[in-house]
Amino acid sequence: MDAISFVLGIKSSHLRSSHLRDLVYRGRVLRTSTINGDGSASKNCVNGHVNGDGEIGENGEDTQESTQGRNDPKSAWVMAVYEDDAGDEQTWKRTITNQGASEYRINNRIVTAQQYNEALENENILIKARNFLVFQGDVEAIASQSPRDLTRLIEQISGSLEFKADYEALKEAQEEAIENQNFNLNRRRGINSEIKQYQEQKREADSYTKKADQKDQAIVTHILWKLYHFQKVMEESGAEIQKHQEELKEHKRGVSKYEQYLEEAKKEQAKVGRDVGKVERIIKKKEKDVDEKENSLIPIAEKINLTNDHLKKAKARIAEISKTRTNQSDAVKRRRKDLKAVEKAEALWAAEQQKLSEREGRALSEADIQEYNRLREDASRRSSGDQVKADNLARQQRADEETVNSLRSKVDSISHQMDKLTEEIQDISQHRDVVNELIAQTAKEIEDKKKNLNSLTSERLRVAQLRTELEEKLQEVLTKLYDAEDGRKQSEKETRLKGLIADLKRLYPGVKGRVGELCKPKQKKYGDAVSTALGRHFDAIIVDNQKTAEECIMYLKEQRRGINEFIPLETIFTTPIDSNLKGMHRGTRMAIDTIDFDKSVVRAMEFACGNAIVCDDLSIARYICYDKGVQAKAVTLDGTVIHKGGLMTGGRGRDQNRRRWDDTEVDNLKKLAEKLRAEFAATGDGRRNAMEEETLQGELTGLEQKLTYARDESKAHERNLASKQKELSYAQRESREVKPKYREKLQELDELNTALKTFRDAVGVVEDEVFADFCVRLQYDNIRDYEAQQGSLQQENAQKKLEFRQQSKRLEFQLKSDEQQLQETENRVKVLENRTGQDEALISELEAEKESTSNDLDTLRAELEQLGEQLEEHQGRYAKKAEKVAEQRREVQKRSKHVDGTVKVVAGLESEIHRNAADRYALLRRCKLEDITLPLETESNGLEQLPIDGAVPADPDAMDMDGDPDSSSFQPVAVQDYGIQVDFDDLDEDLKENSDDKLDEELQGKVIALEDEMKKMAPNMRAIERLEGVESRLKTTEKDYEDARKRAKRAKDDFEEVRDVRFEKFNKAFSHISEQIGPIYKELTRSAALPMGGQAYLDIEDSDEPYLEGIKYHAMPPLKRFRDMDHLSGGEKTMAALALLFAIHSYQPSPFFVLDEVDAALDNANVAKIANYIREHAKPGMQFIVISLKTGLFQGSEALVGIYRDQSANSSKALTLDLRKYQ
Repeated sequence: MDAISFVLGIKSSHLRSSHLRDLVYRGRVLRTSTINGDGSASKNCVNGHVNGDGEIGENGEDTQESTQGRNDPKSAWVMAVYEDDAGDEQTWKRTITNQGASEYRINNRIVTAQQYNEALENENILIKARNFLVFQGDVEAIASQSPRDLTRLIEQISGSLEFKADYEALKEAQEEAIENQNFNLNRRRGINSEIKQYQEQKREADSYTKKADQKDQAIVTHILWKLYHFQKVMEESGAEIQKHQEELKEHKRGVSKYEQYLEEAKKEQAKVGRDVGKVERIIKKKEKDVDEKENSLIPIAEKINLTNDHLKKAKARIAEISKTRTNQSDAVKRRRKDLKAVEKAEALWAAEQQKLSEREGRALSEADIQEYNRLREDASRRSSGDQVKADNLARQQRADEETVNSLRSKVDSISHQMDKLTEEIQDISQHRDVVNELIAQTAKEIEDKKKNLNSLTSERLRVAQLRTELEEKLQEVLTKLYDAEDGRKQSEKETRLKGLIADLKRLYPGVKGRVGELCKPKQKKYGDAVSTALGRHFDAIIVDNQKTAEECIMYLKEQRRGINEFIPLETIFTTPIDSNLKGMHRGTRMAIDTIDFDKSVVRAMEFACGNAIVCDDLSIARYICYDKGVQAKAVTLDGTVIHKGGLMTGGRGRDQNRRRWDDTEVDNLKKLAEKLRAEFAATGDGRRNAMEEETLQGELTGLEQKLTYARDESKAHERNLASKQKELSYAQRESREVKPKYREKLQELDELNTALKTFRDAVGVVEDEVFADFCVRLQYDNIRDYEAQQGSLQQENAQKKLEFRQQSKRLEFQLKSDEQQLQETENRVKVLENRTGQDEALISELEAEKESTSNDLDTLRAELEQLGEQLEEHQGRYAKKAEKVAEQRREVQKRSKHVDGTVKVVAGLESEIHRNAADRYALLRRCKLEDITLPLETESNGLEQLPIDGAVPADPDAMDMDGDPDSSSFQPVAVQDYGIQVDFDDLDEDLKENSDDKLDEELQGKVIALEDEMKKMAPNMRAIERLEGVESRLKTTEKDYEDARKRAKRAKDDFEEVRDVRFEKFNKAFSHISEQIGPIYKELTRSAALPMGGQAYLDIEDSDEPYLEGIKYHAMPPLKRFRDMDHLSGGEKTMAALALLFAIHSYQPSPFFVLDEVDAALDNANVAKIANYIREHAKPGMQFIVISLKTGLFQGSEALVGIYRDQSANSSKALTLDLRKYQ
């Protein structure tokens, strides 16, 4: 399959290697072959090597030299021989080198890859569509492919895929051209609309200019009238002030003496108050010291109690161990006494034995001794062999007896030591268990104390953190409140205005309130802009109708409470908001859209805001007013204003605007501050918890010290127990080693005694025979009795001495062990006595510290009592001084009533002067900002000398009434006029004489009427010059639109041409495949039992442009309902996929069709159906090449082809078997 695919131009990614060079076989060739230039091999037997191939090792493997010298093939090739229907034969050959380079030949002529592909396509062999072969995994892939994958497959077969890139590019170009055409069309329409608009605006501009001149004159007249009466009021008020100040001087001289008395009384009171405060601070400090001393006594007392407990236990332990030491000392004394008794007994026994031997011994004559010696020599000579053996055994017997006795003594000593160690271990274990119980109990108490301490600490930290957070929040709220209150310091005029509105609401239900109170900016950043946009309407009062407004104005006149503007909701005339101004720029919005208000006052808000625009910055405002020519007031967020006429002013200052809408915020801040104070007070100071925490800390320290002592004692017991257990283990191990040796030696001694008795009996027979006459004469039964009488005493003496020595050694060993234990006990007693001494010293130190602290505490308490007495004394003096101050204050107040009355009158007149001066400054500032020309005196300064910011005359509320009565309060009222003198000659006499508010309303109404007429007109003053520019742009836009229309038409024609070609090719292939899929599937699934077969069809999703969407393939096997392809069995999927492959192949079929194991998932019945289909459709011009392992396919074929490798030729070869003659 690789060879067929390779020679027909299939990419290496579809073969069994990722690179073409990997297809060159690099295995070892025969040793007798030589690699030719074309990659083939020829035999060569020179010296048994191939092209210098290396030698074969002894084990049949190539050596390193053979590997390096081996000449692997450098190239590989496949040649296909194709015979067409006419009998003409062509050879197609493709060669690949180990470097990855390809060479193409047709009929042995070298061609390019493109020419090679074109030659194959001429024979209807399509490489890209692969219509001539089916790989092994293609059947499964086709059965599970998506609708879009099937669409792409049909595009490859039909050739429409080649037009995909052009289709997409032309489609994009068409969409871009249409978009450009629509853009230019919209531009042309917009410019035509602008031309009509500017022509209309030009007519309105002329009328607007005339109205503007009339309005300017009305404004000047109104301003002159107001300035004249402001000046008149200030002059009259100044004269009144001068008169009252003379009277005020006389009254203040009489009050000054009592004020001096009051100041002296206040100083004395303050002095006594400082003494009281000083004593109170000292008392607080002393109380804090007392608390600290009391708290420090708690851990000291706890440590003393714990140390006393530990000392008692240590003394009890010393008494217990001392008792043990006494017992051990008595045991040592007993051992020593026993040892002395044994030594004394041994000496007495030796003396007795000496006397007994002298008393019972029998004396022999010299002749008897000589005869005994002669007979003994004879007996020895006759029994020398047995005697030697008996002597040897006797010597060995004595040695073994000593060994057995030594082992017996050792076993007894070890047993005694083991019993003693076992008792000691039990005693130590009991003490250790008691200490461990104490440790567990103490640890549990410590854990409980720690839990309580942690709980108290956590609670204290939580309360401290909560108090800190509350303090921070409260400080932050107070800071904001201070800033807000600082920004909200209202003048007397504002306070009076609020009181006026409250009175009006109470008297007239139709009063709604001020504009500034009834609206609020949606965002804080709009505050300055909105207040500037509202301007003089900010303080206007909204009422329900004109009648209510007239009643309110009448009330103001009667009560002489100033002048205010009223907006009647029922009759107010509002200019509709220009909808074109909305959305002109993303950084702009209508002023009315930036505030929140009740719907009931919407008409008043529309009147106050008008068409004012709020801009994010000055550049946007300039763009709207200057570049776009919009005739509307533009206000920036920082308060800068560009008026309708183009005049730009600084607007209101931020400090003035910032306090407009913060009433609600201040109230909320006050409520929040009160809430935080209450929460802070509820947390408490945590002092009680701190004392409990210190107490627990002291108890915990004592328990931890107690636990440390107990653990040290437990560790000592553990070490002692480990040492004793180690000794016991050693003794047990030694016992296990000694006892077998003892039993073994004892058994050996018994066997030795038996052998010794045998030899001695043999010697005794000889001795009885030799010493028979001698024994009879001396009256002994046998010679052994004689010798026993003489030798038994010595033997008994030796045995007795051995017993004495063994008993002495045993007592000495036991004495040494008891002395060692006694020494260990004395060491333990010394350690405990040292600890007891340390504890007693610690108790003495703690008692001394406790006594010192108690003495200090008593001293502090005594000092507190003295300070308390001093405080009571100072408080009594302070109360007397306070009473004296109160008395002097009443005297001053009594004599200053007349002064206060005169001061109030003067303050009122000064406020009137300052208020009129401020109004005069505001009018002059307005004239400067709005460029209003006023008539001035010849010697007057111009309006350019008037400052814009920071030079407003002092507010009347700024008058300091607490200053020096002889200086600041008697100074004449100074009003800053900046050298500006207005010429009132042009003002009519009627206007000079009449200061009625009604006249003010008439003058202002005239201006408003002219402004309303101008607002209705709203002309564009730059309409003429803009009209010319727009007409010029229209010509350019007309040309651009025509060019765009032509480009769009060309792009559409090109796209439709490619689309039609692509659709035609795709539809032609799809129609053919769709018609063939049903019959082919029926033929593949038909059987004798089911002659109708199954059903299969293709469903297209988009009939207009089918290549853009998917194509669904549906297959229904016989006698089965419709189901999705994924739910079919493996065999059913394979049959459906093969039907689709055969249908696709029937469109532009290649002369041959290669199938690679497509029957892998089929049973024998389906394999037979595939074989029948292939056999029926195989014909001249249509050859099926099938790779299969199923007998059902290759037994019905016309020929069998087998592929094998010819190692000698380094190439593959084929064996062909023609089966037609067997059919």
